[in-house]
Amino acid sequence: MARASTVTELTAAGFGARTVKEELRDNLVERLRTGRPLTTGVIGYDDTVLPALERALLAGQDLVLLGERGQAKTRLVRLLVDLLDDELPVVTGCEINCSPLTPICVECRERAAELGGNLPVSWIDRDRRLAEKLATPDTSVADLIGDVDPIKVAEGRTLGDERTIHWGLIPRHHRGIVAINELPDLPERIQVALLNVLEERDVQVRGYSLRLPLDLLLVVTANPDDYTNRGRIISPLRDRFGAQVRTHYPATIDDEIAIVHAEAQPPPAPVDVHVPRFLDEVLAEMVHRLRASPEVNQRSGVSVRFTIGAHETLVASAVRRAARTGAALAVPRVIDLRAVLPAALGRVEFDLLEEGRELDVIEHALGQALLAVWRDRLTGIDVAGVVSRFDDEGLVVDTGDLVPGEDVLAAFGGRVEGLADWMERLGDHDTPAGANEAPEIAASVVEFVLEGLHLGRRLNRDDLRPSGAGGASVRYGS
Repeated sequence: MARASTVTELTAAGFGARTVKEELRDNLVERLRTGRPLTTGVIGYDDTVLPALERALLAGQDLVLLGERGQAKTRLVRLLVDLLDDELPVVTGCEINCSPLTPICVECRERAAELGGNLPVSWIDRDRRLAEKLATPDTSVADLIGDVDPIKVAEGRTLGDERTIHWGLIPRHHRGIVAINELPDLPERIQVALLNVLEERDVQVRGYSLRLPLDLLLVVTANPDDYTNRGRIISPLRDRFGAQVRTHYPATIDDEIAIVHAEAQPPPAPVDVHVPRFLDEVLAEMVHRLRASPEVNQRSGVSVRFTIGAHETLVASAVRRAARTGAALAVPRVIDLRAVLPAALGRVEFDLLEEGRELDVIEHALGQALLAVWRDRLTGIDVAGVVSRFDDEGLVVDTGDLVPGEDVLAAFGGRVEGLADWMERLGDHDTPAGANEAPEIAASVVEFVLEGLHLGRRLNRDDLRPSGAGGASVRYGS
């Protein structure tokens, strides 16, 4: 069928016209019958978001994806393209992808009447059938619908002639998917024009109304607070959407970590990198606590992109230390978590009565996350031996973002009581072969244990060099 170059050949090949919603529905039903997932690459939505999305597509409904930032709304829209056919026949040269069997624009109708079965056919792949537009206050009717082309008018055509129109984004994706991000930011007059296209199936440009029965699936995204509470959507347009699908942040720590591992960009490091699982758990736990904090603006949320960026910063700090000290293996440590804090200020919005406490909120969430993971992973371990050395021998351990792991271990005089048990408790199933013997792995475990003891009020910690652009350095003692 892909070789058909005229309407006659297309008809002979048995091509049947379907609307885009019928196409999506049929392909989704086929996936469900064969047990294939609706989408791949979206974690944590299998039992919540995806069933609602499947029902909306099977019902042939335009839909709204409601959720805070960083909840994979745009990714879900882009993955819907996979439900479209690989290729679609269109009238050759048509600006709005007219069907060769049922053209809707005046030029294609005239060509079809003149050429009949010899009307030329071209094929477009499914990636060209998705239009994305970020709604902004300066969006115009011309951007979405179209406007009169003055050059065509100068050629002698009248304003009421459809041929004078330079088509906008929506008509140019006839027989496809149109996605509008952050719909509440679209001015009301533009919403009215959008409603006319979807409901009345005509186009109004410069006071002229033109019949244009567009075939498309409209998917919009919005923040729940903007969409439901602030009255920024005109009622007729709100009523046009048949389904609302509510997205959410990862429900579990494991889901958050899985998303981070799937999305984080590894640095082009000349050394091997290993991130201990317990530090990933600390980052995920910190983010979950921020999402529940009354001092954080929950309307804007705390995006998963924040967790991803924090993980990348954590790894980069370890790579920097390995490059400066000559270590063959870069392993993040607790001290590297301090590099994450300044970056957090630009990604999290706060609701504070007094300014200047933003960093305190982040540090408190990090401390609580560290303590929670420490208690979950290490409750019941024997720390009496190492604590007694701090109390009885006056042991002092200095560490910093550029201190090699060997130096951290050397502070114990070559003997760290309980280290083998700690490493077994905190061991990762994906730790590289032989890495457990590396001093950087052991140093990361030691720092985690010492920080937990400090947070549990069994050790003191002094900041020798506060966290910031210049790094950090701390001292643990009795």
